Amino acid sequence: MPNRLAHETSPYLLQHADNPVDWWPWSAEAFEEARRRGVPVLLSVGYSSCHWCHVMAHESFEDEATAGYLNEHFVSVKVDREERPDVDAVYMEAVQAATGQGGWPMTVFLTPDAEPFYFGTYFPPEARHGMPSFRQVLEGVGAAWTGRRDEVAEVAGKIVRDLAGRELVYGDTRVPGEEDLAQALLGLTRDYDDRRGGFGGAPKFPPSMVLEFLLRHHARTGSEGALQMAADTCERMARGGIYDQLGGGFARYSVDRDWVVPHFEKMLYDNALLCRVYAHLWRATGSDLARRVALETADFMVRELRTEQGGFASALDADSDDGTGRHVEGAYYVWTPARLREVLGDEDARLAAQHFGVTEEGTFEEGFSVLQRPRDEGVADAERIAGIRERLLASRATRPAPGRDDKVVAAWNGLAVAALAETGAYFGRPDLVDAAIAAADLLVRVHLDDRARLTRTSKDGRAGANAGVLEDYADVAEGFLALTSVTGEGVWLEFAGFLLDHVLGQFTDAESGALYDTAADAERLIRRPQDPTDNATPSGWSAAAGALLGYAAQTASEPHRTAAERASGVVKALGPRAPRFTGWGLAVAEALLDGPREVAVVGPEGDPATEALHRTALLGTAPGAVVAAGTPDSGELPLLAGRPLVDGRPAAYVCRGFTCDAPTTDREHLRTALGGGPHGV
Repeated sequence: MPNRLAHETSPYLLQHADNPVDWWPWSAEAFEEARRRGVPVLLSVGYSSCHWCHVMAHESFEDEATAGYLNEHFVSVKVDREERPDVDAVYMEAVQAATGQGGWPMTVFLTPDAEPFYFGTYFPPEARHGMPSFRQVLEGVGAAWTGRRDEVAEVAGKIVRDLAGRELVYGDTRVPGEEDLAQALLGLTRDYDDRRGGFGGAPKFPPSMVLEFLLRHHARTGSEGALQMAADTCERMARGGIYDQLGGGFARYSVDRDWVVPHFEKMLYDNALLCRVYAHLWRATGSDLARRVALETADFMVRELRTEQGGFASALDADSDDGTGRHVEGAYYVWTPARLREVLGDEDARLAAQHFGVTEEGTFEEGFSVLQRPRDEGVADAERIAGIRERLLASRATRPAPGRDDKVVAAWNGLAVAALAETGAYFGRPDLVDAAIAAADLLVRVHLDDRARLTRTSKDGRAGANAGVLEDYADVAEGFLALTSVTGEGVWLEFAGFLLDHVLGQFTDAESGALYDTAADAERLIRRPQDPTDNATPSGWSAAAGALLGYAAQTASEPHRTAAERASGVVKALGPRAPRFTGWGLAVAEALLDGPREVAVVGPEGDPATEALHRTALLGTAPGAVVAAGTPDSGELPLLAGRPLVDGRPAAYVCRGFTCDAPTTDREHLRTALGGGPHGV
């Protein structure tokens, strides 16, 4: 008989709806039940594409004996961290403070007042490798709760007080300067892996936000070192196993330093961020590899993550059926020489093995290899390789596919909107711009209520129950601002303004300018989450700073500009010390130092000269530049006001701060004014 999760919209929660564990969703009712029964709460947090979450579910939560013990001694609460990032953040902070590490599945034991007192992540069904079994943990926690409850309450109270004391002391409100960004670049240079690209050792994560900072820093200063780190890292990743050489798109991370073996789950946010980075790398260098990867990644998102309603699903699982009924990590993606021969025949299989790095020993597990690309793409016959790739992709499509988490997350869809809009505009792919518009339309129709408040998630066109957090407002606004620049449609700027007004009113401390991850009127947790560091995605804090700055540039709104500057003060403190975890904040700081520039392109709609100037403006590399395009005095966008044609011809106006250049009708002059872009496009 299904438990209470059967009525949820989260695919992760629905995966547990038939467990014998009597799960509750996160709710006041669950804690009231624990209080009524006088038992502690087991909080289990995970997400749909988490490999070890699936393992623990199979070993423990599907086990009748374990479930029976849980049901008798605990109220069990299951949370999808992607639906409730606030709950995840608060208790993950407690786990990390107590144990020095964290991860998912996250296992936390709480009092009925939601105060944590015992922590862990994955627990095995039997004791192993120094880890207690899950049953031992449950029995130990139960004994402590029954026999030493005063001690448990004291521990829980101390943890909550310690967490409250960790609230960010917001010091410097000055914006980062040249010296701060130079120090951040120096720190990145020290951590840079000059043999393999990327930063640090294994596991290696795609540093998408740091790459954006490096590209912007190069655009503003001409630093060849910054560009080289960005270009080499992008090339190494694109040639490695972390990139799907057949279907496009990136896996979550590489388990090794060489980008060979990925953790195979594919997340929307990684692919949106990296699609945009590769498009921007092409914009800066004209690299054929960057162009190919940007387009293949965009096509992957549209082909494999787009939902029927026009939004984008959260993720593809790492695991899939290997053809024998076993769910195995990477089964969908890996190859052996024998499998190549089955599909291609001997001669083409030999070429494919050489080209994609498939060996008899294997680069993964059990003799399987993850496909890679050689250093020199010109060695093999490109047309023949393209044919081989198509045949392998068609064959792979007959394998059991990884599961898809169909949950639409507002923030990540905002990132996808920005990436697809820009990639479509750069490469003459109106279908990608249309996909961006369709996703933006879904966010407005389903996620936005009549007060312009955002819902965090939806599924099958139905909004979830959880309120949007800061990153949702900021990333969706970022997507709408990108659409404004690409389409010239003022409605997207208007919607961005609605969202950013909530950022100012509900998420910003009026005195200090500090930002919180939850709204002032959101559900009260044991601590109001607040984190300015960038991790897998831009922090809500830095994303909000960027969106506020872009909106201010489009509208000349002083309150939004001031808020962006105040929010960027934290980068002055964090950027030089921890640049790998402040990438988006540093990228926003580059835009602040550069202006950002405001470009108005005026001309008749459909006029080739207008379109040429508009595209040239979009291809400018000036950090964070905003573009408004339309007919003179159309009223569609504020930047177009008072900007006439020049001698009856389409023209571009470039301004920075309170100073404007003379208008130009010449593409080359505009290109020079905005820092270039690939020549001949």
